[in-house]
Amino acid sequence: IREMLPSTSISNREPTRTDGRDRTVLDLFPKELQKGLFPVGRLDKDTEGLLLLTDDGDLSHRLLSPKRHVDKTYYVRTDKDIPKETEKYFRQGVDIGEERPTMPAELFFSDKAGNECLLTIQEGRFHQVKRMFQAVGLTVTGLKRMKMGTLFLDEALLPGQFRSLTEEEIQALKGLTGLC
Repeated sequence: IREMLPSTSISNREPTRTDGRDRTVLDLFPKELQKGLFPVGRLDKDTEGLLLLTDDGDLSHRLLSPKRHVDKTYYVRTDKDIPKETEKYFRQGVDIGEERPTMPAELFFSDKAGNECLLTIQEGRFHQVKRMFQAVGLTVTGLKRMKMGTLFLDEALLPGQFRSLTEEEIQALKGLTGLC
């Protein structure tokens, strides 16, 4: 957890906040902070990075809706070098074995290594990033959400730490989603 959106209103929907087998992200918070909070999207167990928690159902829905085209950017490391043609393939949408292909995605190659990149998507399907790379014969070995909408991961925070968003960050997210 790197980011937390402070309470702004109470949601009338209660998403899954517990797991019968494992701890959830909410278990990292003191009980008094957990009330009414839920994660905006999910991070897999082996994924780290930016995760918003809120009690604002309208904002959450708008940030996650593919119709809103809210960018989510991930740092991705794969088991092998990423072929250059992957960029064009991802831009067209990828068949990940579902009824319809993914929405177009933007791939930005790293200057560091041929097996590292940034990927920007506008959906959040089950294991989507991993499945997109699997479709081109690559295995994701590292995954970190760096950005969601107007919000960037606060690199000053260590994994498991959180902070409240500033009023400016909240207003920028609300503006992006049409809530201002």
